[in-house]
Amino acid sequence: MQDLSGKVAVITGGASGLGLAFAHRFAAEGMRIAIADIEEPVLDQAVDELKAAGADVIGVRCDVSDHGSMQDFGAAVREAFGAVHVLCLNAGVASGGTIAEQSVKSWNWVLGVNLFGIVHGLDVFLPGLIEQDDGHVVVTASICGHTSFAGVGPYNASKHAAVTVAETLHAELREMESAVGVSCLCPGFVGTNIYTAERNRPETLQDAPGEPVSDEERMQLEAVTEWMSANALQPAAVADMVHDAVASGTFWIFTDNEQVDQVAERQESVRTRRNPTAGRINHELFG
Repeated sequence: MQDLSGKVAVITGGASGLGLAFAHRFAAEGMRIAIADIEEPVLDQAVDELKAAGADVIGVRCDVSDHGSMQDFGAAVREAFGAVHVLCLNAGVASGGTIAEQSVKSWNWVLGVNLFGIVHGLDVFLPGLIEQDDGHVVVTASICGHTSFAGVGPYNASKHAAVTVAETLHAELREMESAVGVSCLCPGFVGTNIYTAERNRPETLQDAPGEPVSDEERMQLEAVTEWMSANALQPAAVADMVHDAVASGTFWIFTDNEQVDQVAERQESVRTRRNPTAGRINHELFG
């Protein structure tokens, strides 16, 4: 998709982090923007920010894990802008802890957003892209979709699923000889709010509803936030990569070469039937 001016970009998880950076980047190309997010005050702020920058934009509160909520978002987009051209399925959350420690509620929350948010978005928007034979789908996965680090089992599972959904969609569209493109974004460590995703966890999926964050947890979050500010790749840089991938029809988007080496190491262990190397997730690998 070379000429984006006047076309429509839909972005889930669009009120902050990568999603908001995508919105600004595509708006700079003259696209009309529809962002969805579950966090309403931040969503309103993002819409105001985009409008101040000259964007033609709407923001809709949407729980991507709920099919009906995604359908309502789709209806709002069609009413405001009509056809969609770039679909960024970007909303994501994470829950830390070993698999032995993870509750079913944590699995439901993470898979509901990270996997079914993609499923619901494709169900609502993909038929229109295929019918018009024009457009591009960007699936936000992660380096964790190619690795299996300890301590983030539900996140790993959801991102492996995101990668294969994107690959399968790409294969199917090519078999159809469709002009609709697909990209799979696999970021490493990027300065987003995913470490504090628990703030938007529904009460029905919380393990201890109403229980305040402990001093230790608060200090850990503050330390991570400080480290992120000093060391993380900024979302705007990733947004440039996504724009370029859409324009060129590139499928894989990795944010640094270190990740490629780690993926190659895992693939080699599969090829040689070597037991996986144990390891815990760290800041540099978490996207």
